[in-house]
Amino acid sequence: MTVNLLDFDLDGLAVLCERLGEKRFRAVQLFRWIHQKGAGQFNDMTDLAKSLREKLQNVACIRTMPVVSQHVSTDGTIKWLFDVGDGNAVETVFIPEDDRGTLCVSSQAGCAVGCRFCSTGHQGFSRNLTTGEIIGQLWFAEHFLRKHLQRDDRVISNVVMMGMGEPLQNYNSLIPALKVMLDDHGYGLSRRRVTVSTSGIVPMIDRLAHDCPVALAVSLHAPNDALRDTLVPLNLKYPLAQLVSACHRYLAFAPRDFITFEYCMLDGVNDTDACANQLVERVRAHAGAWCKFNLIPFNPFSGSGLLCSKPARVQAFAKILSEAGITTTIRKTRGEDIDAACGQLAGDVKDRTRVNVRIARQRGIPIQLVSASTTTIAGVDP
Repeated sequence: MTVNLLDFDLDGLAVLCERLGEKRFRAVQLFRWIHQKGAGQFNDMTDLAKSLREKLQNVACIRTMPVVSQHVSTDGTIKWLFDVGDGNAVETVFIPEDDRGTLCVSSQAGCAVGCRFCSTGHQGFSRNLTTGEIIGQLWFAEHFLRKHLQRDDRVISNVVMMGMGEPLQNYNSLIPALKVMLDDHGYGLSRRRVTVSTSGIVPMIDRLAHDCPVALAVSLHAPNDALRDTLVPLNLKYPLAQLVSACHRYLAFAPRDFITFEYCMLDGVNDTDACANQLVERVRAHAGAWCKFNLIPFNPFSGSGLLCSKPARVQAFAKILSEAGITTTIRKTRGEDIDAACGQLAGDVKDRTRVNVRIARQRGIPIQLVSASTTTIAGVDP
């Protein structure tokens, strides 16, 4: 059985090379070929000894997930749907901006947390992704975009673990993937530009601080336990006081001097002046300008029973936080026309994947060429 080299960080690859009788510098060469140059075949790695390439052919491969579809938004946002088998799929979103390119990466097929306002949670949980499936999203997107945009330099400058799933519930796969993103021989991303978003698993926040501290975003969404219990069920296990204390502890290790609190604005639920004032008091319990709030317009979906706060209400809510000295931003919605906006991922991807894969097999078409998107690029394997 061959191993997928996308599953390895550099240390893991060095161990594999050692088992093959090769020195560490060969692992560095191999790592660069895979992640910096996007090589998918060993024969393309021209400065590796032929004997090593032959060894690798027998024990390893570079395998990413089949791409079922690609959707391109009118604002330039791109969403890919990847087939992870058994009728499941995950989605990855690239968000281009003037000063950066951000990739939103999934960590699980579905999600077990079940936040009331998130369509992924309504899909349910299927399984954790492997390290190779997590990093494979970046590998595919980076090298596809370089060819698509005809660029030699890096396209993706920021990675946010804000796609499908709760990253800290897939910790053993997440950490090696983060290390590949940060490694100068891999993607060379700054710790400040890699963000892990969590719904609030307190023990794992503390572990992340010691194992691989990157920027941290926490899905808060409520100012008190009574409300958060109904919106984020995980709060029943890790209530707000514990969560906020863990965030404050994380600051000693974080690459940024603040924690980002994500707050989905729900009409008549968590968007009142009283809620804003409660947030101010909760933040002030810890001295200093140690956090910022990112207010997110809710993207309604069938079955949620929720509506998005009115723009004027969002502005009024933001004003209360800002006037209290808390840095507050309102997230600009991107990719809404292709269901790539925050909270929209997954929707009915299970059914959509089954339909596309079934059609492909009936027609004898390679999976990578099947698309239900408005923009299709044949042969999307970079």
